[in-house]
Amino acid sequence: MGTKREFRIWRGDENGGDLQDYTVEVNEGEVVLDVIHRLQATEAPDLACRWNCKAGKCGSCSMEINGKPRLSCMTRMSTFEEAETVTVTPLRTFPVIRDLVTDVSFNYEKARETPAFAPPADVAPGDYRMQQVDVERSQEFRKCIECFLCQTVCHVIRDHEENKQAFSGPRFFIRAAELDMHPLDARTDRKEYAQAEQGLGFCNITKCCTEVCPEHIKITDNGIIPMKERVVDHRYDPLVWLGSKIFRRGQVPQTFVTSAQHGGAVHSSAPHGGVHSHAGGSHDAPHEVEAQRGVNWRREVPHPTAPATDANGKLPLTELTFDRAAAPSPFGDDINFPLPPEHLNFAHPSQDEPKH
Repeated sequence: MGTKREFRIWRGDENGGDLQDYTVEVNEGEVVLDVIHRLQATEAPDLACRWNCKAGKCGSCSMEINGKPRLSCMTRMSTFEEAETVTVTPLRTFPVIRDLVTDVSFNYEKARETPAFAPPADVAPGDYRMQQVDVERSQEFRKCIECFLCQTVCHVIRDHEENKQAFSGPRFFIRAAELDMHPLDARTDRKEYAQAEQGLGFCNITKCCTEVCPEHIKITDNGIIPMKERVVDHRYDPLVWLGSKIFRRGQVPQTFVTSAQHGGAVHSSAPHGGVHSHAGGSHDAPHEVEAQRGVNWRREVPHPTAPATDANGKLPLTELTFDRAAAPSPFGDDINFPLPPEHLNFAHPSQDEPKH
């Protein structure tokens, strides 16, 4: 015979809702999804819940159980105390459609933006050959069942709706890592795309995505951190830094990656030096309007100031050892503070309101 257990389940839609209390019979060995099915069959036939395989392999039944994102088909009732009330709510990061069903289309949009696998041009389909040792690292990421628990727990998008346009999230960081580590992928700009378009730099490696992964993928340690290291090697290597100092900075062509409207294809462009920065005006009206609304990630700024040199054209020791670009002030010596709003890449929505 089963025992009666207390449940609190969120009921509602995009217009709002609240938690409702239910007392449901629970049998030995059951999971939360079993209880939800029993509830649908008895007290709440209109309760909406997404599920498919009931085996922890499709990722459909993602929800938050007692505040933690989990797969309901893999969460056993025996993990809770008998007197404990089990609270079930929809994924908080994504818009609610109805009851426990959320709109996760954000993830599919980011998937479409990610450049696909690019096989080598000189190898015909069916002739691809790889050794197991070559795919050991990236094979782990293929276990992803796209439950999007890592996406919903990532605070960069969970707590900041405005970041969604510029931040793809951990599921797609490991996709970029998988392709960058793939021995037959012909693209060489995966790391640049991850940094410039996917928002890799926003991730501060709290490892919460790794903690909730039902497939136990080491998302942070094996995927995100190696991608960050590859970006650092490419952009911030000491030899590259010293070379930029010797060659007067800014005079060395720079590029940035953008997916634009080309079906997710990554390309480089540098018509005006292609500087990607957080300060300065771009003189691009649409981008300036976007900047006034919030963060603008594609602004093109004026060329950096050339390094200060003496009469013989040599760099002083202070310039060689300084960690800022081009001048003691990263904004240049001709900037007064506070900066005017048109030179900022972030504007608070209520900054122009009168102060009380």
